[in-house]
Amino acid sequence: MLQTLVYIGVLPCLTVAMVLAFVRLVRGPDLPDRVAALDLLGALGIAALSAYTLATGYSAYLDVGVVVGLIGFLGTVAFARYIERGV
Repeated sequence: MLQTLVYIGVLPCLTVAMVLAFVRLVRGPDLPDRVAALDLLGALGIAALSAYTLATGYSAYLDVGVVVGLIGFLGTVAFARYIERGV
């Protein structure tokens, strides 16, 4: 039951959200918009990994999600410092 809900409901919604965030990443009018879209893509990737873990029961994907979250946070902080210094 839970696997069907994840496959039919959650994963397609996350895929649509990822496509829309990617469009914002490509078409963003300035650098802060692109950084926010990249951060959103990381968060949506973590959500997709978590949903896939729930559907399959293979818990190694949660470790990958934690690593993606840490790297995404560090990347966002680095971009924020870069933007703060002036482009």
